[in-house]
Amino acid sequence: MTIGELAGLIAAIAFFIIAISVAVLLIKLSKTVDQVNKNISSISQDIDVISKQAEDILASSNSLVKDINEKINILDPVYQAAADVGQSVSDLNTATKNLTKKFQNRNKKSFMEKAAGVGLRMFKK
Repeated sequence: MTIGELAGLIAAIAFFIIAISVAVLLIKLSKTVDQVNKNISSISQDIDVISKQAEDILASSNSLVKDINEKINILDPVYQAAADVGQSVSDLNTATKNLTKKFQNRNKKSFMEKAAGVGLRMFKK
């Protein structure tokens, strides 16, 4: 075997090793791409399920909010009536205080007039 043939054999072996390495790399890359595709498909299906569930939750939430708003509208007159009763009680308290002051002032005047009358009688004697 000549040096040229030996160099050719070494080059052929090197090329064969490189070809096998590239083939192994391509096989592993192909498996990785297949796995990525499966994962993307699975994620896509999961997102579809989550999206559907989110739509159901939003529909339920909208229905619940509508129901709550209707009940709040029903309760508004009750709160207004309670506020009116509170105002009426406050007005009644104020009127009672004013009436009490008037009676106290009248009683003081009446007492003072009687006391003044008794005092004048004492001086007349």
